[in-house]
Amino acid sequence: MSARRATIADVARAAGVSPSTASVVFSGRAPVTDPTRRRVIDAAQRLGYTGPDPRAASLRRGSSGIVGVVVGARLGAVFSDPVTRLQMDGLAEGLAGVGAGLLLLQDTGEEAAGPSLLTTPLDAAVLVGCNARMRDSLQVLRARDVPVVVIEGDGGDGVPQIRLDNREAQRELAAHLAGLGHRDVAILTLPTAAGRPPGWLDAAAEAEIQVDVAADRLAGAREVYPEAPAYAAGASLIDEGLAAGRMLLADPAARPTAILAQSDLLAAGVVRAAEEAGLRVPHDLSVTGFDGVVVDGLSPYELTTAVQPAAEKGRAAGSAVAAMLAGSPAESLRLTCTFRAGNTTGPAPAG
Repeated sequence: MSARRATIADVARAAGVSPSTASVVFSGRAPVTDPTRRRVIDAAQRLGYTGPDPRAASLRRGSSGIVGVVVGARLGAVFSDPVTRLQMDGLAEGLAGVGAGLLLLQDTGEEAAGPSLLTTPLDAAVLVGCNARMRDSLQVLRARDVPVVVIEGDGGDGVPQIRLDNREAQRELAAHLAGLGHRDVAILTLPTAAGRPPGWLDAAAEAEIQVDVAADRLAGAREVYPEAPAYAAGASLIDEGLAAGRMLLADPAARPTAILAQSDLLAAGVVRAAEEAGLRVPHDLSVTGFDGVVVDGLSPYELTTAVQPAAEKGRAAGSAVAAMLAGSPAESLRLTCTFRAGNTTGPAPAG
């Protein structure tokens, strides 16, 4: 026999408050003092209570009509990321026949004032693997018995996964640079862990990378450049690429001749940093990206990059969710990227 699931009444009793007060803490429908909120949350954690049953509020209808898309970044940053926008478009297309609405849920590990992963009634959820808290989010959703699809992440057994050949595509980009004669190469990664500030990655930090996409792409680069220095960005943003590029190019005596950036936005920032330093791309510095998206303001440059099928990823995830909601098996899928040569890579400088 399975253990009885803790109820809101159990939590209220353990916290020394009324059931209505405990319920308000989870619903957010009325103000509660911070000490009371903390007591209720602590009691819920002790009892393994993860929030109201996601189906309870929608019992009469049988479903909530909501598919949650869980991200770790601020929601404003989500809409500024061209890969995420394409992915969301594809996801909406894949779910078109289901009649479900998409709800973006931010999981930062902090208590949310609005809709949250703990309390929002969901028919299903899609986790985006670039989220450093993906594993924690997955644990919460499993505790709530919410069907889950993971995009670019390892969800474990029984969880449909939509993946890219990140390692192989990054290895191809690295091999392209090696073929051009580059030996002094630096790697600029996506964020590697929740709360980790930008900075250099040593062997210990690389072994503890929490973001599957960053780990896979780094592993691909390492197959060609096992000793290349690696620097982790704080986010996949042009400004983050600019700041990281300044660090990577700061010492004229130790400058790399090429930089492998794990996203096109980061690569665009590196190109700007090179221009600031008086370097010509690609004559003095070669730069590669990853994603194959249009980056505003990058002209006359066209990045050498790996073009990923972002919209197709979203459509595949949407189709998987639709199958699960219909009671059918949902299959995992592995998509491939395409190498695209641009004008940001060239032969390694002589000398």
